[in-house]
Amino acid sequence: MRTKSLKKNKINVVTLGCSKNVYDSEVLMGQLKASGKDVVHEEEGNIVVVNTCGFINNAKEESVNTILEFMQKKEAGEVDKVFVTGCLSERYKPDLQKEIPNVDAYFGTTELPGLLKALGADYKHELIGERLTTTPKNYAYLKIAEGCDRPCSFCAIPLMRGKHKSTPIEEVVIEAEKLAANGVKELILIAQDLTYYGLDLYKKRNLAELLEALVKVEGIEWIRLHYAFPTGFPMDVLDVMNREPKICNYLDIPLQHISDSILKSMRRGTTKEKTTKLLKQFRAAVPEMTIRTTLIVGYPGETEEDFETLRDWVKDMRFERLGCFTYSHEENTHAYNLEDDVPEDVKIDRANQIMEIQSQISWELNQAKIGQEFKVVIDRKEGNYFVGRTEYDSPDVDNEVLIDATKTYLKTGEFTNVKIIEAEDFDLYAEVC
Repeated sequence: MRTKSLKKNKINVVTLGCSKNVYDSEVLMGQLKASGKDVVHEEEGNIVVVNTCGFINNAKEESVNTILEFMQKKEAGEVDKVFVTGCLSERYKPDLQKEIPNVDAYFGTTELPGLLKALGADYKHELIGERLTTTPKNYAYLKIAEGCDRPCSFCAIPLMRGKHKSTPIEEVVIEAEKLAANGVKELILIAQDLTYYGLDLYKKRNLAELLEALVKVEGIEWIRLHYAFPTGFPMDVLDVMNREPKICNYLDIPLQHISDSILKSMRRGTTKEKTTKLLKQFRAAVPEMTIRTTLIVGYPGETEEDFETLRDWVKDMRFERLGCFTYSHEENTHAYNLEDDVPEDVKIDRANQIMEIQSQISWELNQAKIGQEFKVVIDRKEGNYFVGRTEYDSPDVDNEVLIDATKTYLKTGEFTNVKIIEAEDFDLYAEVC
């Protein structure tokens, strides 16, 4: 007969998907810690919370496989309880309950109080900005809004995250101050749509005013903008970027496609002409700006001509940073009513063509950096190199600067000035000035 052990519970939070999920996991962990719980991130624990992603097929498969992996551990007695939260759970809860019924409980993206209660903790409203960050100590994601009001045909985010809801400026500033007090030097502002910020609260696009408030936070050296939307972009943000040295000359603005017929079907609310004009305005207003974008190939009805228009435009625009994804046919989206008529091998070939072009562009732009000096932040040590980034690079997705650790000692989380001595497609090699 088994006797019930008196061991102390340790809650292991496992995060899948995007930076918004990282942020949500950190909020959950902060709440658990405030309730006196022993909580870790992706380490060993007898209670597991899987924070899932439900965006596209590959992400959904990874989430389901991770849940199944922990269910096997539960059956083997290696963990006691498994809870599932996040976007997949929000979108497919009835299906998951039917297919994987042995999960202890499923929670959606807005059910944090219920999840905490299931974990024996109380939701504390007063914990604004109290998070257990899981990123390296020098940077943190700062979510300034939740949800999205855009009608993009291919996107399931509104199904999982709901309508756009801005966080008040004063709350964002409090959170930034707490992060700075804990040693964070770089804030990466995230939302489903940064450019919509403030419309719901202040009846105007208010990203520039938020940035003006954040640059006053002591200890913060870099503020980076992620996930802007081209339609209705608040141009006063560029004035702040020019004026305030803390605002990185960097903008992540997913553009998805450029063929007018595809943009119309995607319900993006813009055209090739308008988008190209906007990018030229960015370049004119902030000449130093690095623009990161993401594109989708293989969208329903994408012809060879549509793809050639996109390919030629990528060559012309010479984006500093670019990612390309194959279209994923997502149920309950507007585009799901269309026929997913581009074969998978054609989608993959088109994505490869775009990335081949981008690799060459990136190599050429990087060669021009040889001999130049840059301020970099050191994120980590890897093998014989310290790995850093310039203000033109976001963690995990952009270029990295490698500095020989056998010749120089650098502290992670600190800034240093370096000179670029060698360059590849996506890596720069440097020495300390």
